[in-house]
Amino acid sequence: MDKKSLIGLGLIAGILGIWLYISGPSKETIARNKAVKDSIALVQQKQEAELMAKDAAVKKIADTLKETVVLNDSVKAVLANEQYKDFTPATIGKEETFTIENENIKATILNKGAQIIKVELKKYHRSGKTEPLILFDRDSLNFALKLNAYDRSRIFSTDSFYFKSAKQTATSIDLKLETSKPGSYIEFSYSIKPNEYMVNSEIRFVGMEKIISQTEDQLQLAWGMLYPSQEKYIKKEKQAATIYFKQTINDPDYINAIKDEQKELSEADIKWVSFKQQYFNSTIIAANAFAKGGSFIKTSGRPNSTEIVKAVSSELGIPYQHLPSEKFAYKFYFGPNDYKTLKAYGDDLEQIIPTGWSIFSYINKWMVIPLFDSLSSMNMGIVILILTLIVKILLLPIAYKTYMSGARMRVLKPETDALNAKFEKNADPMKKQQEQMALYRKAGVNPLSGCFPLLLQFPILIALFAFLPAAVELRQQNFLWATDLSTYDTVWDFGYVPFINWAYGDHVSLFALLMFVSTLVYTYMNSSMMPQQNNQMPGMKFMMYFMPVIFLAVMNDYAAGLSWYYFLANMFTFLQNWIMKKVISDTKIRAELEANMKKPAKVSNFQKKLEDMAKQRQQLNKK
Repeated sequence: MDKKSLIGLGLIAGILGIWLYISGPSKETIARNKAVKDSIALVQQKQEAELMAKDAAVKKIADTLKETVVLNDSVKAVLANEQYKDFTPATIGKEETFTIENENIKATILNKGAQIIKVELKKYHRSGKTEPLILFDRDSLNFALKLNAYDRSRIFSTDSFYFKSAKQTATSIDLKLETSKPGSYIEFSYSIKPNEYMVNSEIRFVGMEKIISQTEDQLQLAWGMLYPSQEKYIKKEKQAATIYFKQTINDPDYINAIKDEQKELSEADIKWVSFKQQYFNSTIIAANAFAKGGSFIKTSGRPNSTEIVKAVSSELGIPYQHLPSEKFAYKFYFGPNDYKTLKAYGDDLEQIIPTGWSIFSYINKWMVIPLFDSLSSMNMGIVILILTLIVKILLLPIAYKTYMSGARMRVLKPETDALNAKFEKNADPMKKQQEQMALYRKAGVNPLSGCFPLLLQFPILIALFAFLPAAVELRQQNFLWATDLSTYDTVWDFGYVPFINWAYGDHVSLFALLMFVSTLVYTYMNSSMMPQQNNQMPGMKFMMYFMPVIFLAVMNDYAAGLSWYYFLANMFTFLQNWIMKKVISDTKIRAELEANMKKPAKVSNFQKKLEDMAKQRQQLNKK
C-alpha cells in the first residue's frame, strides 16, 4: 500500500471518530434512557404478578367447578330417580352376554334388555363361507317390551335397562329386571332343548301390578330386524324376503315381497309372526295368542343396499291382568325353511314355504318333498333326475294318448290335403271346417284329444316352478358346472348391456340354454306331427316358437335345478316318442282309421255342438 493510501485511511478514521463523539448521547439522554428502562422492568414485574394472580383464580374456579360437578351428579341422581322411579337401579350396569346352544343353534343373549341379539345356525353356512351362518346379529336387531307405568305418566322400554342373571345353564338362562321395591321384578326366561330349532321363552311379572299402569290391559312387544344377505345373489333374496303371519281365525297370510307395506293386525288375535328370508326364518309364536290391539307388521325394502336385504318390524300386544304374579309364554323358531321341520312344530308354520296354489301344492306335498327327504343323502341333481323319471312314468298314459292323437292326425294327411286342394279356389272356411269335422268324426279322430293330455301336465310344471327355487334342499348343492342349484348357474358373465340386461340378464345360464334348445326341438317335433293344425292356426304356430324365447328370459335368472328338470323332461319326452314311433305302426293306425270310416258315423255331444256353432256362424255370414 502506498503513502497516499495510508494518509487517506487515517483521515477517514479520524473523521469517523470525531463524528461518533459529536453524535453520541449526552449525559441527560443516558439518564433518561436509564429511567425508561427501569419503568419497563417495573411494568414487566407487574404483568407477571397479574398473571400469577390469574392462575390462582383459574385454579380456584377449577376447584369450584369440581365441587359443582359433584353437586350435578347428585342432581342427576335425583333427576334419574324422578324419571325412572322404581326402575332407577336398572339404569346402571355393565353390558354382558350369555349363550345357550344345542346341536343346531347358538343364541347370544345381552343382559341389557334381556334380548337375543345373535343366532348362529351350526349346520348351515353363508355362500362362500365356512363358518356357521349368522341369522342376525346385534346391529340388525331390536327387541323390547314397552311398559306404560304409573297411570301412563311414564313409558319405559326394557332395552334401556340392565337385567341380572338369576339362573344359567348351557341350555337355559333367566334374566331379572329388578326394581327398587323388594320382591317386584320382570324376568325373561330362555331355554332350548336338544336337536331343536325352537327357543322357549317366558316373560314373568312379579309384584308389578302397582307399577304398570292400572289403565292398561296389555303391553306392547316390539321386534324388528334387518335381514342380512346370506346367499350368492342378493337380488333373488330381495324377491323372496317378506313377513308372514297367522291370526287365530284365519289361515296364514303375508305381505307381498315386492311391496313396502304396514299392515294393521286388528282383525283378530295373532298366533305368530315370521320374518321370512329366502331359505331361513325367525318366527315368534305365542303359546296362546298375542293381543290384536295396536299390533302391526311392516316391511321396508333396501333396493340400493348390497348387504341388507330388507328391514322388517312388528309390534305385538301382550295381555296383562294386573295380578301379583303372572306370565306370558311364547317361543322363537330360528332355522331353515324346511317343510318337514316346520310342519312338525304345527300351527301351519310350513305354509311360509311356497308350494304352489291350491291343488298344485299337493304335487309338492305328496310327491316332491317326500322324495327330497328320502333321498337327501344323494346329490340333488341326481334326485331331480329321479323325480323327472317318476313324473314321466306317472304321465306315460297321457303321453301315449298325446302321441296317438298326433299319429292319427298325421296318417289322415292325404284326406286333409285333398280338402285343402278342394277349397283352395273356393274360399269358404266354414264349409271347409264342416267337412274336416265330418272327416274326423267318420275316422274316429278327436283333434282336441292331444291338447287335453298336455294341459294335464301343467299343474306339475306350475307346482315345481313355485317350489324348487324356494327348496332349502337345493341350497348350495353343486351339480356339474352349477355351484348352487337353488339359484341360476352362469358360464359367462358379460356385464351390463342396455336392454339386454333388462330382457335377458347380465349372464348366460347353460342349464336355461339347454332347456331352451330342447324346448325348440320338442316344439318342432310336435308341429311336424300335426301339420294340419299348424296350417289352420298359423298364429298358434308363432306362439309355439315364441313362448320358449320368453321362457328363456325368465329361466336365465331362475334356479338352475328347475331348468335342469325342464331339460330332463324334454329329453325323456324325446325318448318316449322315439320308442312309441318304433313300437306303434302308422300302417296299423291307418288301417284302424279306414275301418272306422266304413262304419256309420257317431256324433258326440261335443262334436254336435261344434257343428251347430259352425252352421250358425255360416248363416250369420250369409245374412
